[in-house]
Amino acid sequence: MTDIPAYGQRFLVARFWRSASGFWRRPGAATAWTPTLLLLSSVLFQLMIQYRLSYWGRDFFDAFGRRDGGVLKAQALLFLPLAGASLLVAVLGVWSLMTTQRRWRLWLTQYLIDRWLENDLFRSLQFAVGEDQNPEYRIAEDARIAVDSPLSMAVGLLKAVLSAGIFIGILWNVGGDLAVGVFGYVLTVPKYLVIAVAIYSALLTLAMIFIGRRLVSVIAGKNAAEAQFRSVGSHLRERDKFATNSVGKIEQHNSLSHALQDVIDRWRELCVQLMQTTLVSQGNVLLAPVIAWVLCAPKYLVGTMSLGEVAQVTAAFVIVQAALNWLVENYSGLADCLSSINRVASLLLALDQLSSQGQN
Repeated sequence: MTDIPAYGQRFLVARFWRSASGFWRRPGAATAWTPTLLLLSSVLFQLMIQYRLSYWGRDFFDAFGRRDGGVLKAQALLFLPLAGASLLVAVLGVWSLMTTQRRWRLWLTQYLIDRWLENDLFRSLQFAVGEDQNPEYRIAEDARIAVDSPLSMAVGLLKAVLSAGIFIGILWNVGGDLAVGVFGYVLTVPKYLVIAVAIYSALLTLAMIFIGRRLVSVIAGKNAAEAQFRSVGSHLRERDKFATNSVGKIEQHNSLSHALQDVIDRWRELCVQLMQTTLVSQGNVLLAPVIAWVLCAPKYLVGTMSLGEVAQVTAAFVIVQAALNWLVENYSGLADCLSSINRVASLLLALDQLSSQGQN
């Protein structure tokens, strides 16, 4: 099987996409584009509703602060259609996402099977002990992950980019400038909430990149060890099913035990990596809203920001920092996705090489 380090990450992703994108380029691609476009529409509609809810929250908390029962009642009634629309769009998003994933997986898996069986190439795929094996598993499982994860992440990334662009406007306009007294002088920080969320998000992303820098290779090693464990068992069954001497049985047992121990060691290494990245991601969940409240407190205490504006800006701050820290929240999932893409791409490269050799 093609060795991943020999090609590099970008090459493998490009090779995977060259084949996988055929789902949207094939004859009859309407079955692919219809749920895809509905998925994009659901993302846009959900963001529009979320943006409207941010102003609903501001009006609600302003009325709450004034103890205005009439406005509170009106806002409570307004919430019902907004919530209903959000639920319907969310259901549409789930249907369109899973339909696209299901159809894409069907097409890609069938494509891989056809390539694997073409000209009996499956007979030519020879593996030596210790290599990353099992083309069947790559077709059945890695192809599933390589289809499901990129779609989910693409939707998440689109939401993050659009959310950052939309809600940063609230931080810009509602947050405004902050006047700070320093040694008898008044220092004005323009659009201070925008600056604060950018700095906070940058620090958080850098921390995740530094702490999780080995996560991709660790997950790839774990997947390779799992594949090797399955392959050792399969090869022992095929080679030694007629062996009855005790020495052969001991060797079989030792081979399986060593492969299993490697799997356990890889999982232990992954556990350590995920514990480290969890410190960053969970710390962010706790810190982000508190930082927003603290930043809004000076303007609220002097009366230049209402309670509703504090609630609106705090929600916008959390949304924007979550969008800017998309990598932080999806780092481990991205690593797992890239690992499966690498394995499918290396299978395709091996089939490419065998096809080329067969034509010469």
